[in-house]
Amino acid sequence: MKRRDFMLAAGTAAGALMLPRMSFGAEGVIDWYTSSDSNILDFWTNTVKPAFEAANPGLSINLVDAGDGAGIIAIGERAIAAKQTNTDPQADFFESGNAQLPLDAIDAGIYVNMKEAGLSNYSKVNPLAFDSDYSLPYRGSQVLLAYDSTKLAPADAPKTWDDLVAWIKANPGQFVYNRPDKGGSGGNFVRRAIHQANGLDPDKFTVDNYTQEFGDEALGKAWELLADIAPSLYDNGAYSSGNTQSIQLLAQGVVTMTPVWSDQILQAIDQGVLPDTTGLVQLQDLALVGGFTRSIVLENGANRDAALKLADFILSEDIQSAVLTELGGFPGVSWDYIAPELRERFADIVPQTIPTFPSGAWEAAINDGWYRNVAPNVDRNS
Repeated sequence: MKRRDFMLAAGTAAGALMLPRMSFGAEGVIDWYTSSDSNILDFWTNTVKPAFEAANPGLSINLVDAGDGAGIIAIGERAIAAKQTNTDPQADFFESGNAQLPLDAIDAGIYVNMKEAGLSNYSKVNPLAFDSDYSLPYRGSQVLLAYDSTKLAPADAPKTWDDLVAWIKANPGQFVYNRPDKGGSGGNFVRRAIHQANGLDPDKFTVDNYTQEFGDEALGKAWELLADIAPSLYDNGAYSSGNTQSIQLLAQGVVTMTPVWSDQILQAIDQGVLPDTTGLVQLQDLALVGGFTRSIVLENGANRDAALKLADFILSEDIQSAVLTELGGFPGVSWDYIAPELRERFADIVPQTIPTFPSGAWEAAINDGWYRNVAPNVDRNS
């Protein structure tokens, strides 16, 4: 669920739109690409890059915005071609990437097997975060419940779906979530309802197992759950227009609780948009949907070994703590490797699970079904 402030053109040209100050492929200069939001580029520019370069004299990072996922894939395709001609792909490190893309990348041998790379911090990675031996989870984001602790005592904050539903019904008008096609916080609240209605088993849903029959059955049970709480929502069944408006309604005191992205809410609190009396809680029977950003090192990059040092560095305690405190994300390492004071500070949002939900045909079915069955009076185009 991407929240970019701007997009650059995709394709091979994407990496060239922001011309670097250094020449690509220079010895000791790690050519680094991202498809993430501008706040991530800022985090690397202001925090990771200076810390890494100070700890590794003679090495530097050349930060380049690849635009979006298509830009990263295009650079991967360039790396495959470079592998075949034994030339420099002019890329060493993907801050955000899918090791399964391009489709033949792993077979072509352009990505380092991170499990076998000998990183000193690899064993610290959260086991829930892995999806490939060829990528390195280093930061995450997950949907949480944010609430006004002056109205709801932390000890009473709901920690299961059933408790949440009971609280919503007992406090009519005090809960809101955004329309599922307008932002990931509301979209993933809807997906949590789908998990609830289907035995709390995220594995039932895969990117290629949607059928009309299965979708109608599995989603239909969730629509019943969501329709049941609709009259108890904000304004007798109104829905916010996106992630930001949900936070604004909480900040204005209009509602007491709303689903939020972890990074957005932590930054909002840090920047004073929300008071420090804002409470955060994660459901403990099954957490709301989240995910990790995974980095990739190119096997045939001119600065492969330096890029592996960078991969190890971003798993260090200092950087992982900064992911929490400066970026508002979740650590990629297990919480046991986070400073004790931070573990205590974020104790209520440490997930026991990090469920995911596939996109593809499921996404369209969820959005269409929600409007038809849960909010038929809401104009989708408004």
